[in-house]
Amino acid sequence: MTFVPEPVRMYGPRFQDDPAQLYRDMRKEFGPVVPVLLEGDIFAWLVIGYRELRYVLGNPQLFARDSRRWNAWDRIPPDWPLMAFVGYQPSILFTEGAEHQRRAGAISDALAAVDQFELRSRTERAADSLIDAFTGHGRADLIAQYAQPMPLLSISTLFGLPDAETPQLVADVTELLNTGPNVMEAHQRIQATMQRLLDTKRERPGPDLPSRLLAHPAGLTDEELIQDMVILLSGGQEPTANWIANTLRLMLTDERFAVTLSGGRRSAGQALNEVMWEESPAQNSLGRWAVHDTQLGGQRIRAGDALVIGLAAANADPQVRPDSYNGSAGNHAHMSFGHGEHGCPHPAPELAEVIAYTAVEVLLDRLPDLGLAVPAHDLVWRTSFRLRALSSLPVEFSPGYARGVG
Repeated sequence: MTFVPEPVRMYGPRFQDDPAQLYRDMRKEFGPVVPVLLEGDIFAWLVIGYRELRYVLGNPQLFARDSRRWNAWDRIPPDWPLMAFVGYQPSILFTEGAEHQRRAGAISDALAAVDQFELRSRTERAADSLIDAFTGHGRADLIAQYAQPMPLLSISTLFGLPDAETPQLVADVTELLNTGPNVMEAHQRIQATMQRLLDTKRERPGPDLPSRLLAHPAGLTDEELIQDMVILLSGGQEPTANWIANTLRLMLTDERFAVTLSGGRRSAGQALNEVMWEESPAQNSLGRWAVHDTQLGGQRIRAGDALVIGLAAANADPQVRPDSYNGSAGNHAHMSFGHGEHGCPHPAPELAEVIAYTAVEVLLDRLPDLGLAVPAHDLVWRTSFRLRALSSLPVEFSPGYARGVG
């Protein structure tokens, strides 16, 4: 009789407390492709091998993005916790083939025209404004008061959004990403904001993303533009916010960075890259769906099976990172931005790094004696199969003055 190992649950304390150890255990028992159970004991395959993951992401004709292929829809309740990430919608996330290339090409062209020097300047101003709000208190939660609002404050300027509308947009996108009780109302307000923005930019174009997308030869419709701009907002917000937060946690808890903490300029870039390898903000993504029966990593995959993209686990694959590995400095081959046609569109990773690096650098320059307000082991990670994100990051520092006041 053949022994068939039980699938591994990707929820609960074991997964939440130490996912890195769980990935190691999975790899030892199953290899690069692991049978798993998502919340509600929904079956899927978790791809944790670096080479296998590149193969999946690089072959959309075999592992496609349209979730309507899923063979488990008859077992998925309408209120399933992960429904927001698999329920089909006509956005760039679920498009395939020529349609995806048309829409992704327009986004990449619009992003490529962003002036990165201007983006850094705008991010510096946004960082100073956030720091000014708490610098006089000597204590702050760097998640709620800094890392979380930081990306959207920068991104909203790229959209040419009026300053008066930015606070509500930040609140709505936060509600949307946290899947809070008012998520539908938040989503409707975001869409309405994007429609007003398109109407304004159609009449008065400017040096911003909506104007470039409206003028692009791809000829995107308003419905396509609204869907894809919402994806740009949410896709740029959550990973970047957690990238900032996880980098600050590393620099505040690891003695290798303590010696340069007062300036931060030499080590901020190294810390940002190390986080992408060791504590990637994007841990897992659901997903891809097998177009037909196939083999992957020694497992038999059926047509319509769901595959979870194990970004963090692939980064730790000993086949590409042996025990003798001496650190991540200078190595940017991590999978944290994805790969293939559905990876982060170029040059989005560069723009996210400008925002994250600037946010970390400005904070450490403004608050040179910044330190944790609690023991490092008391920091709590959020309950999420997708993210590696802290619930809070309480810090203390010598009270200062708002920029331009003292």
